Amino acid sequence: MEVKGCRSELEVFRRSMIETVSRRDSVSVKCSPSSQNLQMSTPRTIPMTIRNTHSIPTKREFRASSAPLIPNPFPELCSPTHSPVLTGSFSGRDPPSNSSTHVLRVFGDATHSRSVLVTSGTTAHDVCRMLAQNAHCTDEESWALIEHHSALGLERCLEDHELVVQVQSSWPVESDTKLIFRKNYAKYEFFKKPVLFFPEHMISDCADVTKGMTSSELVQNMVKSGSCPEIQGFLHVREGGKKSWKKLYFILRRSGLYCSNKGQSKEPRHLQFIGDLEDLNVFTVFNGRKLYGAPGEHVFCIKAVKDRFRCQDLKLMCADSEQSRTCWITAFRLFKHGKQLQCNYQLSQSSARLHKPSRQDSKYADREESMVAMDFSGKSGGRVIQNPHEAQNAEQEEGHSWRKREALRHSLPTNGHGPQLSAVHQVQPWFHGGVSRTEAQRLLEEQGRVDGMFLVRDSQLHAQCFVLSLCYKLKTKHYLIIPLEQGDKQYYTMDDGFTLFTDLLQLVEFHQINRGILPVCLKHPCTCIAL
Repeated sequence: MEVKGCRSELEVFRRSMIETVSRRDSVSVKCSPSSQNLQMSTPRTIPMTIRNTHSIPTKREFRASSAPLIPNPFPELCSPTHSPVLTGSFSGRDPPSNSSTHVLRVFGDATHSRSVLVTSGTTAHDVCRMLAQNAHCTDEESWALIEHHSALGLERCLEDHELVVQVQSSWPVESDTKLIFRKNYAKYEFFKKPVLFFPEHMISDCADVTKGMTSSELVQNMVKSGSCPEIQGFLHVREGGKKSWKKLYFILRRSGLYCSNKGQSKEPRHLQFIGDLEDLNVFTVFNGRKLYGAPGEHVFCIKAVKDRFRCQDLKLMCADSEQSRTCWITAFRLFKHGKQLQCNYQLSQSSARLHKPSRQDSKYADREESMVAMDFSGKSGGRVIQNPHEAQNAEQEEGHSWRKREALRHSLPTNGHGPQLSAVHQVQPWFHGGVSRTEAQRLLEEQGRVDGMFLVRDSQLHAQCFVLSLCYKLKTKHYLIIPLEQGDKQYYTMDDGFTLFTDLLQLVEFHQINRGILPVCLKHPCTCIAL
């Protein structure tokens, strides 16, 4: 009898507990309409996935922090590692994942910009490809994202593998920092012509394996195999927070950047460690004389990745020439990223080959590297001219025949009243209108200043004349294009009438395959697009 009484009491206790739980569930449903909708639409046996969005919830939106806790009736089905329920505090901001999206604003010039929707895993190469396609660019090669700090006068070309959201997260909240989309032909130019980027007097080998090699062989070995010789030289340096500049001897190695406190001594007791390359970023400085009182114009700086963008956190350096500054910046990039740069270069080359127009679509698809001089004067067909002097004479004769053909073709009278100037050049990407000489040099410098990069602009000193600005050996040369009238025809010339062109487009197309009086053929047009 006592056992039966105990069983009846247990049954009554169980029934009371079930009624209490059901009452509690009904009260929670009545108190929260949102939880009622959630419970009606989502079965209790299916765990709920909560997406963490960074937007501010409104009054009508469901707030997870105010909702009552829903116990999981089957905890053994959801392991902690593979559980679809997002655990953790809702008050703190979680780090962005690859699935989260961000709005990235990119500028094409000072006024025009475009917003791009990216994820946390989007690289700079992906953004450049999207912008080139959206802007309907004819080529997707050599485009780059530039990190621009106007107040500090700093610029840095982002590497193709860098994550743009991660780079943007390091900027100050209220600053004028922005991303600029433009051409940068010098980004991988040192893979094509490494000897031009690394002067012999700045290269010193510290490894016993490569002893006895020439400087050009060291550079080729550095680019191909990743073995790094030392880069050395004098630099004017200004410490953060100081106004004075002093000249020190610096050595750049794979292990880091060092400076010697005793002349050019490389003994360990005389070397002072500046920083590890993995923790440093190198920036090009514009307006260095005006902003920082630099002794020259070829200024760059290094900054720790974790430091804020302040003047006292910058280590400013000034080189003696543009070639020296280019060597230091290129060596910084190569030593820091290693073979990743070579992978980026191969990726850019493969994507450029995919989007390269076919031989039928492009009139000038073949450049001078794949062209040879030939002689078609004989009856048996053409022959390849192997003698360089004979090839140069053939080039001059071709220019003479070009002049005769064009003069004959345009010798017929026209219906107009006098010579008419052609305006076909105004729609070309290499024409920049009335920019000044200084502005033209700045545009060419921003886009890499490689051999063969050019633009055409109006002359500010001579009316109805134009100027061809051309880059050669890290310097900018300017050639005056003057109009020449013969009879009732108007021509353009750069060699005092020896070679005549009907318009600027013909002049540019001729010098893209013939050097003429120029030191190098025209290769890369300096273009600016409006996003």
